[in-house]
Amino acid sequence: MPGRSQITRRQVLAGASAAGVLVVFGGDKALARGAPRSPQLASDPFTLGVASGDPLHNGVVLWTRLAPEPLTADGGLAGIGNLEVGWAVARDEGMSQVVRSGRAVAPADLAHSVHVDVRGLEPGREYWYRFTAGDWASPVARTRTAPAPDARLDGMAFAYSTCQKWEEGFYNAYAHMADEDLDLVVFLGDYTYEYGIDPGTGGVRGVQLPPEYADETVTLDQFRLRHALYKTDADLQRAHARFPWVATWDDHEVDNDYTGDIPEDGTPPEVFRLRRIAGYQAFYEHLPVRAPALPDRQGQSKLYRTIPWGPLASFIVIDSRQYRSDHPMGDGEHPYGPASFDPAQTVLGAQQERWLRKQFGTSQAQWNVLANQVLFSALAHEPGPNPRYWQDSWDGYPVARRRLIDDMVGSGVRNPFVITGDWHSTFVNDVHPDFRDPASPVVATEILAPAVTSNGDGPVYGPYYGPMIQFNPHIKFFEGDRKGYVRCAVGRDHLRADLRYVERVGARGAPVETFASFVVEDGRPGAVPA
Repeated sequence: MPGRSQITRRQVLAGASAAGVLVVFGGDKALARGAPRSPQLASDPFTLGVASGDPLHNGVVLWTRLAPEPLTADGGLAGIGNLEVGWAVARDEGMSQVVRSGRAVAPADLAHSVHVDVRGLEPGREYWYRFTAGDWASPVARTRTAPAPDARLDGMAFAYSTCQKWEEGFYNAYAHMADEDLDLVVFLGDYTYEYGIDPGTGGVRGVQLPPEYADETVTLDQFRLRHALYKTDADLQRAHARFPWVATWDDHEVDNDYTGDIPEDGTPPEVFRLRRIAGYQAFYEHLPVRAPALPDRQGQSKLYRTIPWGPLASFIVIDSRQYRSDHPMGDGEHPYGPASFDPAQTVLGAQQERWLRKQFGTSQAQWNVLANQVLFSALAHEPGPNPRYWQDSWDGYPVARRRLIDDMVGSGVRNPFVITGDWHSTFVNDVHPDFRDPASPVVATEILAPAVTSNGDGPVYGPYYGPMIQFNPHIKFFEGDRKGYVRCAVGRDHLRADLRYVERVGARGAPVETFASFVVEDGRPGAVPA
């Protein structure tokens, strides 16, 4: 990729040390010591907004980060230790009926981010929340809890999105998503991108940035700068403030197409691992996720989890990056070879595979939504017995994919529905145990979300993938270049997915349209036009 550079261990450590910032291991036990103090702040510390996430039937995670100067790595709080932050949850938007409140720590070692795992809330209802720091109060935001496990539900609604490269477009998708009537938002990866940004133009945004943004993200400070830049967008802040989010990562939160400890550019794994840990920590610092997502002393982050939504739906969130084997046939596009069929090749790792098998086997939900990062269904690039496949998708790991499908089918899990990001395109796919045999049964449905902004408004993947669709009869719909998100209404009889596209991302304020809609009926895998 243009602008990539060889990265050494010395550069990673020197970049962190020069700013007085080191990666935190082990969660709260590793934080800087010292009692938090009440901040005396001359300017608004809530420049990055507030957010909630990972709702349970009795609680939710509330997030903010104190950053009076958001486009500096320390947020304008250099040399300031742990700070005390107030928080409150109320039944009403006016915050007059407070039901939970308290004080939380904004640790200096975690960029003064705040994660409050609130419990003791009522199931299946809206709440409003805000933070206070010194004399400042955050905006009031809305969240909601999941329904009780035994609640009787007629329906729920969610949206999902992916690939929001800041410098390649405005977040018009989020401006419209924030006006939807949704219960939650699922984000499927590429929340930030690692590539350097022209500080003179800010890409299509037409703004000047500090010179630090010209460099690719390698150190913790650089990852923090990138997350903070994205979080300054008002439309993204509004979408976070309207709904609880369930977020996972893909590759660009760290490095394009990395697998496990293996980067794209040949950097030694022990060096790249430091970069990966820094990226994971910055992700934790800037998203409303629970403590297991913070790297532990071994540098591992646990991001895979299940978010139940009463008896109606279960959101099963996987991590297809951290535990993955390196691409069996190498990076890029290749036909299958002997290495492709090695049973040791894995996307999820053995432990996560066992966990996912258990989720399938024990789920009582009517709809089981698999939040997946990269294209799950096959995409043969040409006809014939041995076509090329993109190795960074599940196509690169056909045995691991078949294991997952066999676990899905063998468990009898109801209505599996795969939601996918990454590809900057929209696909609606029938999932088969054997994609080479169109007569094999349809066992699930997959719908890929378009990018929010990535690749901008020009045609890129339409001309590239379009000619391949004829060789893949399980692909029922394809659109290569429109930007937007997918909105889903889940009911007892069916799930409806609306493909919501914005007119453009190169300018702010574009209208949105529902370009097409598809329905999956209860007990009948496979999407059909609505």
